[in-house]
Amino acid sequence: MMPKYVFAYHGGKAPESPEEGTEVMAKWNAWFETMGGAVVDGGNPVGPSKTVSADGVADNGGANPLSGYSIVQADTMDAAVEMAKGCPIMGHGSVEVAEAMDM
Repeated sequence: MMPKYVFAYHGGKAPESPEEGTEVMAKWNAWFETMGGAVVDGGNPVGPSKTVSADGVADNGGANPLSGYSIVQADTMDAAVEMAKGCPIMGHGSVEVAEAMDM
């Protein structure tokens, strides 16, 4: 079975108008189309987060809060990284790529 990778999105910004929202979604959909069947779960943006630790609960997700996620399949980490380079978040944020380990 081909390994799965989590794309964790950091940064980005909310669209400032319905028209901009439509344009942004078109870019994301076009990117997903380039990856075809590799997209296991297109994911979603996420709202404000809390970080839970032994020291308590902190608001806002820390220094680099998560803004969304997707799950893809790829033969290798390098192949997943190449897919992530096309993400529309570039310029406003970043994509962290991590293998979802089968247990």
